[in-house]
Amino acid sequence: MEEKFSNLVIFEHPLIAHKVTHLCDVNTGSKEYSELVKELAMLMGFEALKDLKTKSVMIQAPLARFESPVLAEDFTIVPILRAGLGMVDGLRMLSPTAKVGHIGLYRDEDTLLPKTYYFKLPVDVTEGQVLIVDPALATGGSAEAAISYIKEQGCKKIKFMCIFASEVGVKLLAEKHPDVTIYCAKYAPGELDEHGYIPTAAGDAGDRINGTVSYKPGSAPKNI
Repeated sequence: MEEKFSNLVIFEHPLIAHKVTHLCDVNTGSKEYSELVKELAMLMGFEALKDLKTKSVMIQAPLARFESPVLAEDFTIVPILRAGLGMVDGLRMLSPTAKVGHIGLYRDEDTLLPKTYYFKLPVDVTEGQVLIVDPALATGGSAEAAISYIKEQGCKKIKFMCIFASEVGVKLLAEKHPDVTIYCAKYAPGELDEHGYIPTAAGDAGDRINGTVSYKPGSAPKNI
């Protein structure tokens, strides 16, 4: 737990750290990058969803009949498009019955403020937990907007999960939404670069997942 922000949970597992390092490497191709994002989402989901409610059901095992726990509540995964989609499959591996909403946001390159172009949630989204996912929490603008939109629908139990979290983004969410816990695999203290990116992260996750840009040596340069 980061001492400065009470609503921030930082994962310190060696397997997570190992995968994050490979995400940051410019030589990691889009296929491997996508697989790493999926694996990280699944690993992080174990902790982020550990407070899901359960109930006991009677089952017949090979040698005996006994009560055993199953999930008593659904949860909804809401990826911030388009990069957040890369985290959905990893979380659905934990619970195939999880519902999925979508929120489409893009950042205005001049103002760095979020703009909405798509928003759709399951009809019963307010009945369970909502886990908003995006690989990077940089300026925090998109995450803050997504949380606000979802709160407006009546959702009360909201969490935010990312792989990379900047001090700037965490501070914004702590101020605007202190009731929302943030889960991240790597915390980056300090300022963002002049383009609003986390210098010690993995570049634009959407581009790297979809192969629409390359950071490998010899390719067209782009700030990360």
